[in-house]
Amino acid sequence: MTTSTTVTRAEYCVVACAEAWRGDGEVLASPMGTIPSVAARLAKLTFAPDLLLTDGEALLIGDVPAVGARSAVTEGWLPYRRHLTMAMGGRRHVMMGASQIDRFGNQNISCVGDWRRPTRQLLGARGAPANSLNNPVSYWIPRHSPRVFVERVDMICGVGYDSAAAAGPSATRFHDLRRVVSDLGVFDFAAPDHAMRLVSVHPGVTPDEVREATGFPLSAPPEVLLTRDPTPDELRLIRNVVDPSGLREREVPTP
Repeated sequence: MTTSTTVTRAEYCVVACAEAWRGDGEVLASPMGTIPSVAARLAKLTFAPDLLLTDGEALLIGDVPAVGARSAVTEGWLPYRRHLTMAMGGRRHVMMGASQIDRFGNQNISCVGDWRRPTRQLLGARGAPANSLNNPVSYWIPRHSPRVFVERVDMICGVGYDSAAAAGPSATRFHDLRRVVSDLGVFDFAAPDHAMRLVSVHPGVTPDEVREATGFPLSAPPEVLLTRDPTPDELRLIRNVVDPSGLREREVPTP
């Protein structure tokens, strides 16, 4: 049972990620990473009951097992062809990671350095281009630093606003970057030029700290908000139902 009311940095990150799915309705949530997985389950249990969750393979699950647990009530079958149909038709909201992300939301998970002779080989582009052009996308970055938040990514995997605009209507038709959540704060692309904008900082973080950890000029309102607190019920669900093993704290340790 929940015994402490002290909210950890990881729990603020969970709530901030969960908010990405607010108002989405009946779409497939595709969280990548521990905290996004906790967040999607929290959203379904609270303000987004119509979210669809999978077991990561081919089943739609009706209840919300703890992260890492295998038990779940199966309510549907989602073979690969149907998953792709949902993805290409905009009925999916994915939260991906990023090895690099720039001010217009271009994301890199493929390599560091010149792609012809990279200094570091990463995952590869995988599904990032199709994800970012066909359904809503958000990003989760557990370690905010100038090495991740860069002026320009070394290779474009997830497509940002400037790249989509340069490619034309076929790229912009369904392009929709919602938010970026890091261990320092929450960001969106609501500036007139779709540049990344600071929306809130997590308690204990200042806007100046965020700017110092960002490798490009970051716009912000005159008064930056604090990321909202989890409600007592949300805190109970995070700690006792969704992530009783505390896996979230390994991804974002308390400062």
